[in-house]
Amino acid sequence: MAGAARDGRSGRLRMTHLLRPYWTALTIALMAVLGETLTDVLEPWPIKVVIDHLLQTKRMTPWLDRTVADWFGQGKIAVLNFAVAAVAVIAVVGAISSYLEKYLTTSVGQYVAHDLRRTLYHHIQRLSLSEHDEARTGDLITRVTSDIDAVQDFITSALLGLLVNVLTIVGMIGVMAYVNWRFTLIALSIVPLLFLVVYSFTLRIKKVSRAVRKKQSELVSVVQEVLTSIRVVQAFAREDYEQQRFESQSLESVEMALRARSLKAKLVPTVEVIVAVGTCLVLGVGARLALAGQLSAGVLVVFLLYLGKMYKPMRDLSRTMDTVSKAMVGYERIQEVLEIESRVHDLPRARPASRFRGLIEFERVNFSYDSGPLILKNISFKIEPGQVAAFVGPSGTGKTTIISLMARFYDPQSGRVSIDGRDVRQYTLKSLREQISFVLQETLLFRASVWENIAYGKPDATMSQIIRAAELANAHEFIEKMPNGYGTMVGERGITLSGGQRQRIAVARAIVRNSPLLILDEPTTGLDAASELSVIEALNRLMEGKTCILVAHHRATISHADVIFVVKDTELVEQGTHESLLATGGLYAEMYALQTAPAAGGAIHSPGGQ
Repeated sequence: MAGAARDGRSGRLRMTHLLRPYWTALTIALMAVLGETLTDVLEPWPIKVVIDHLLQTKRMTPWLDRTVADWFGQGKIAVLNFAVAAVAVIAVVGAISSYLEKYLTTSVGQYVAHDLRRTLYHHIQRLSLSEHDEARTGDLITRVTSDIDAVQDFITSALLGLLVNVLTIVGMIGVMAYVNWRFTLIALSIVPLLFLVVYSFTLRIKKVSRAVRKKQSELVSVVQEVLTSIRVVQAFAREDYEQQRFESQSLESVEMALRARSLKAKLVPTVEVIVAVGTCLVLGVGARLALAGQLSAGVLVVFLLYLGKMYKPMRDLSRTMDTVSKAMVGYERIQEVLEIESRVHDLPRARPASRFRGLIEFERVNFSYDSGPLILKNISFKIEPGQVAAFVGPSGTGKTTIISLMARFYDPQSGRVSIDGRDVRQYTLKSLREQISFVLQETLLFRASVWENIAYGKPDATMSQIIRAAELANAHEFIEKMPNGYGTMVGERGITLSGGQRQRIAVARAIVRNSPLLILDEPTTGLDAASELSVIEALNRLMEGKTCILVAHHRATISHADVIFVVKDTELVEQGTHESLLATGGLYAEMYALQTAPAAGGAIHSPGGQ
């Protein structure tokens, strides 16, 4: 990935790797920087020429005398014309160099930010659910946006700007030392103190900038959490509470930012005072030397001009520290995410899976979240190809965790999950998940058209395939009645559709994907009788010829399964057909007896029937 190479062993993203693809632009920008530096160094000299060789009678050096004579002739007017032309040339070269440097660094900054965003987003998407369970979405959003913007600002305004300032200072010190090294030492006497002040403030600014960025991430997390749960907030009339929580976080962010600003605001005036002390030293000593005839007026003026121009980069460096500290903090926060190694990833010898037959086995599987108590304990079972297998049991016993292990959203602590006789860890994640379709209790749709949501699992699906899938899912009729049919935009998370409509679009999405394994997690929960009937009819069509894993509580959706597994207290306690489990009189029979309400109007049937 251009501009975003990482050290595979350490996970660290190096700045040199980010900048390497743009070395041509940076080389030209560097040449422009040298041009800027040269013009900054040369800018005071035409004034020295005018003062020393026009207003006074000091003779020019031989090479300068020859240059003026060759280009402008003899006499004071020629010297004046030379000085005017030099000012114009220096200004034009400086302007062109400045434009090239700013344009190229801005371009590089934009593309590097794009590379960083792409790399970070790619990495975040591929972290396992374990990492996402621990992370705060708002914090990740801040790292993808604000932290990367801070790095971009550094590249755009500070990277070569720092180099310009450093080279300008070095160049001016060199010229000043050549003219009068003793006088130069006086001018530089404040530099050690200036360096110590800037360095000390930089460390403190970086520390407080990190605290500010952390607080901003927390604020974004609060906003994201509330906006995604706005229905719950309004349903429980908790707007005032959430407003107070937001204001509290916002005020803490303001206070932290003000402390940071107070620290940053102290740096520039401190530098200005130190610079003023240096200027006073040069002016006082230089004027006395000039009055004593030990220093020409031209040299004194050049020194004063150089001093102002030399102190300006020093001032700029102090102002740049804010940008540098923000970039350093942002870069470190980006690195923190990139250095997280996903707990679920392709193993070195993982191979793409061929099309599954659908034989699923769990062998003595144990699983817990984050080294907590076991969610699954010693789970073993076998599902034959083409079977409909139902998992039932009290809530919170690990049924959804079982289907998560099949798709390798998580890996077990011990034991083996296999499909078609091979451990799922021997397959690449992409090839494994491409052969599994999901219809979940909470159907999530995207802010996109209806047809794009249906085709999400198979982006190359044709329109005829999409329409056929919608027809099989009992969705075509209501889609056609929408304002723009299949082109109608769906609200974020499918909020503009009813629960039954969302589920039928989810079924259509699974149908068009046509994968050999189908996982249904409470697909009819919360639907009215009519919607449930439509969804069940669509699911019966979807399940034909596939190995189906069903998690449900409603008896109408499980009684016709080929095999039923009963899970209780992290363990698999019963398994068999509906009739055999009723005859046993165990937990399944007790649960079935408690469901006195009539079926919602239909039942999911296994492909072979019962």
